[in-house]
Amino acid sequence: MMAPRTGLSRQILIAMSAITVTAGLLVFFGTYLAYTAIVAFYPMPDADGSLTLTDLLIVGGVIIITLPIAALISFRLARRILEPLESLAENARRITAGDLTARARVGDRALGETAALIDDFNTMAQRLQDMAADMALWNATIAHELRTPLTILKGRLKGMIDGVFEPDESSLSALVLQVDGLARLVEDLRTVTLADSGHLDLRIQPIRLAPEIEQMAELMAHDLSTSGFQLDLDLADVVVDADATRIRQALLALVTNARRYSVRGTITISLAEEDGEIRLGVADEGPGLSPGMTTRVFDPFVRGEPARSPDMSGNGLGLSVVRAIVEAHGGRLRYRGAPGGGALFEMIFVKANRSPAAHDA
Repeated sequence: MMAPRTGLSRQILIAMSAITVTAGLLVFFGTYLAYTAIVAFYPMPDADGSLTLTDLLIVGGVIIITLPIAALISFRLARRILEPLESLAENARRITAGDLTARARVGDRALGETAALIDDFNTMAQRLQDMAADMALWNATIAHELRTPLTILKGRLKGMIDGVFEPDESSLSALVLQVDGLARLVEDLRTVTLADSGHLDLRIQPIRLAPEIEQMAELMAHDLSTSGFQLDLDLADVVVDADATRIRQALLALVTNARRYSVRGTITISLAEEDGEIRLGVADEGPGLSPGMTTRVFDPFVRGEPARSPDMSGNGLGLSVVRAIVEAHGGRLRYRGAPGGGALFEMIFVKANRSPAAHDA
């Protein structure tokens, strides 16, 4: 048994019924008026100018036959319109109740705008479901990343309280390293989250990148040399509109990533202008990324091969932070194989419309 229709469904059915009845009445009276006009302008012999009973019966019979047909057509049209809308309303209520798997049925795609509305609704529902799944994954992954250093901190501190461990310089330094790791994780999460929401604080101004990179290279050279790496610079003198602090943060993350995962050798920082773009790249000597990692390497908490130095293990957010910073500048981050067989990560920015000389002035 069909449930009584309410709301929009009832209004559409009432409107369709009214249209059908009105159309029948218009046909009847229109026929009568047309016949009267024809007789008035073109009188027929032996005719009194009015409809006879036979004429009325013929017109009435035609209306009686066509009216149910028109009603059936109207009902079917209303049903075609209502089915996807009722499905949309029902599944919208399911999503409101928390069922993000709900999807509306498109029905007849001949109703173009209705079908497009259903498609848009289903796309929105899929994105909500994906966002909820991503959020659940993020929460689980963050909890996992926080659990290890917190467990170590708790165990060590409890051991010191119980007298199991001596609070010497070595033990305290190890605890400080765990705290630094937590602080780095929190800051990386903050950067990625702010960038995704469009609220990453940037102080954009024209800067000459080459001197900034040279200063960083001087600071990093000793630690890299200690780890068996040599830093090579290939820098053009270009100007880009950027936040110098954030660019240094991104560059440091790329160099750290190369130091963590590549074989010992040369890490090359290149800066060049090509096709109206500024390309700041960091290349190593291998082994590069596996084919399956190239499409996922910039996703949060995705790690490639294990770090070659155990003390250099990361949290899987380094490249995500770099991408967030670059995209916040209106640029893009790209990976490709380096000429020597290693990995090359390039930060690509739009060139500033000014010259270094003008900036110096």
